[in-house]
Amino acid sequence: MIITFVGNFGVSYSSETHHANTLEALGHQVIRLQEGKASVDEIYNSALGSNLLVWVHTHGWKTPESGEDTVDNLFKWLEQHRIPTMTYHLDLWFGINRQSDLNEDPFYKTIGHFFTVDKLMADWFNENTEVVGHYLQAGVYEPECYIDDSGGMQNDVIFVGSKFYHKEWQWRPQLIAWLEETYGSKFKHFGGDGLGVVRGEALNQLYKSSKIAVGDSLVLNFDYPYYWSDRVYETLGRGGFMIHPYIKGMEEHFTDKEHLVYFKFGDFEDLKQKIDYYLEHDDEREAIRQAGHEHVKKNHTYTNRWQQIIKELGL
Repeated sequence: MIITFVGNFGVSYSSETHHANTLEALGHQVIRLQEGKASVDEIYNSALGSNLLVWVHTHGWKTPESGEDTVDNLFKWLEQHRIPTMTYHLDLWFGINRQSDLNEDPFYKTIGHFFTVDKLMADWFNENTEVVGHYLQAGVYEPECYIDDSGGMQNDVIFVGSKFYHKEWQWRPQLIAWLEETYGSKFKHFGGDGLGVVRGEALNQLYKSSKIAVGDSLVLNFDYPYYWSDRVYETLGRGGFMIHPYIKGMEEHFTDKEHLVYFKFGDFEDLKQKIDYYLEHDDEREAIRQAGHEHVKKNHTYTNRWQQIIKELGL
């Protein structure tokens, strides 16, 4: 199958790069077009010779248009040629600034299929637009899904991710500040506003060399269901032992104290009890680490996800 793929291919670690690599590993030919540089006309001409157009649209990015060559017309033209169009997004829109995109950007009203990690958003598409919404969780890039056994334990408790994530989500800086205050030198924060961003092989080494990785997802009011960060899959897949807030829907994919450990969202006392327990119980912690990794590697890689996407599209 020939696939035209529009997205951000400027860096090797972008999700679009990982998705395109995954599709090629599955035997498909992928034509990569850089969003913001490729025009509507270029995308249209490439897609005409393809079996599928995939477009992962970045918030705030603009596609060069001219005359009738607009994004909404592009999807209409390709529909007339029976060429399916789709996107697969790992982001949250509802309740944060980018929600306005849904009404202001024609992309979200005219693309054929929208695969999203947010179930409520998939439902919204199906109830309010002609776009077909699909609820599909995130995953981990398969070549990065391994446990690095090159070193011993060096860190007790870590958090990986930006402290100032979204202005609508003030729990994140509170969480990191609490971890710093509670665990002192035993805690390390890795991210652009912490000890620096860690990627690639070094991230696998970091997760394996840390006893506990505390997780977080943007869940407004602590009760927004069926959405959680792709970092859950990345942490477990790369060999981390994770303590993560429980979110409704996660139990359908991960078993508490088998694949990871849940704590009650917003409850620092519960979180401290879980961290302190697993810092002391090495055998239990390492059994969960191994089981979580094996579970993700078998069921939650982007190879799994793209096989499912292609099946749902009937290609």
